[in-house]
Amino acid sequence: MVSKFMMGSCKILLCLILLSSTQFFFVNSHEFEVGDDKGWAVPSSKNDDFYNDWASKQRFLVKDTVYFNYKKDSVLVVTDDEYDKCHSSHPIFFSNNGNTTYKLDRPGLFYFISGVTGHCERGQKLIIKVLESFNSPPPPAGQNGNGSSGSNGAVNIPAAVAAPFVISAMVAFFSFF
Repeated sequence: MVSKFMMGSCKILLCLILLSSTQFFFVNSHEFEVGDDKGWAVPSSKNDDFYNDWASKQRFLVKDTVYFNYKKDSVLVVTDDEYDKCHSSHPIFFSNNGNTTYKLDRPGLFYFISGVTGHCERGQKLIIKVLESFNSPPPPAGQNGNGSSGSNGAVNIPAAVAAPFVISAMVAFFSFF
């Protein structure tokens, strides 16, 4: 026969296991400082790909933010064509306050350039690939987040939908004992 103490201990242990296994429903966002301690500035002539090299070492998820620290410059979010041309007459986003935070609100590619003439051409540009997190919003209709059609087969279940089911399952499980 199992003692009440052991039964209570088992319930606590199972509760802790279930709670820890539900953490994937709740994604924490992270803030990345673009260029780390170098900030957002024209890279040295030795490394025109400085910012894309930096971005390739990061893992960006939906709801993360990128922080641009700069002086006498600007940050533009642009289309891929405008990125290639290093120019935009009508950027998706513009800031020149020296401390710009931009939220990555969808999976896919984000293109950033400096708005100061000549800076983008000298390497002050950045492409960020944002991965889909478990509870990220779906991409626009007909797109999989990077501008192409198709589906990757993933199912998105928002935390607000999944959490009640997990909690209900835990209550049902513990009321059984």
